[in-house]
Amino acid sequence: MFLDELTPIVQEILGQPGAFLGGFTSALLKLNLGDDPVKSWLENQGASAPNQDDSDDSSGKGPQTISID
Repeated sequence: MFLDELTPIVQEILGQPGAFLGGFTSALLKLNLGDDPVKSWLENQGASAPNQDDSDDSSGKGPQTISID
C-alpha cells in the first residue's frame, strides 16, 4: 500500500531526472529563483522565473478583511 503511493513520485523523478535534481539542489542551497544570477540563467534556458510582483492581491498592501454572510 505504501509503495502504491510512492509509485507516481518515483515515475516523475525517473522521467525527468535533470529537473528533479535541479529543483532539489536549489532547495538544498536555498536559492531564490528571482535572484539575478539564477533568473538570468533560467531565462537563457527558456524557462521563466517567478516574478516577485505576481500576486493575487492587486493592491499589494498585505492581508485584507473579508465578510462572510
